[in-house]
Amino acid sequence: MTRRTDWADITPEQHRTDPAGRGFADGADQGGADRAGDGTGFRGGGGRRGRRRRGGFGEGRGDGPQDSGPPSSSRAEKGESPTGDPGERARAICLRLLTGTPRTRKQLADALRKREIPDDVADEVLTRFEEVGLINDGAFAGAWVESRHHGRGLARRALAQELRTKGVDAVLIEEAVGQLDSEQEEATARELVARKLRATRGLDRDKRLRRLAGMLARKGYSEGLALRIVRQALEEEGEDAGDLGYDGG
Repeated sequence: MTRRTDWADITPEQHRTDPAGRGFADGADQGGADRAGDGTGFRGGGGRRGRRRRGGFGEGRGDGPQDSGPPSSSRAEKGESPTGDPGERARAICLRLLTGTPRTRKQLADALRKREIPDDVADEVLTRFEEVGLINDGAFAGAWVESRHHGRGLARRALAQELRTKGVDAVLIEEAVGQLDSEQEEATARELVARKLRATRGLDRDKRLRRLAGMLARKGYSEGLALRIVRQALEEEGEDAGDLGYDGG
């Protein structure tokens, strides 16, 4: 049987706050995984100090190859429980990953599966983490949309696709991307074009159109919106955009 542990004793202080990840700006590293005395009873994130690779929101260090199952001799260094209790191991793995950045339930479940934690044990641990607020996919999705839209200029379509790949439920995705209305999305697209417009000067008109509209398309904006905004930007600059292939419909 899995030895039950007092959850108040293993919940890190930094995780007793809003799980939405407020303050996790795009490109920020909320690290701190190697400090002692965090209330978990485990060391986090490896023992090396020095420069860290900085990632975007929800892109912590635990998603890479280091989660594919280290040798048992390195478990203490990786923040895992040295005991053979799979429940203790599962809790230690989840706490270490959550120390770096918020995660969805699916991301944590995938990490536990790679570490060969039995599915029933993983499900019990993850459900308990949800109950105490350490996992909150709805809050994760909301913070992800805010961070990635303002930090990278991604449109609702691209944001929804990213959240789907992280295992967020479709209803939660719809609620999260609903934070952005059409006016806000269009304003962001205009800002993106304005920043790139100068770099296209000197190119012929069709190349400017393709480059700017393509940039918006890669960020999830629809073709119609992209062409309309690019045409208007070129016209404001004095470019004759009358035959750029967009009829205004």
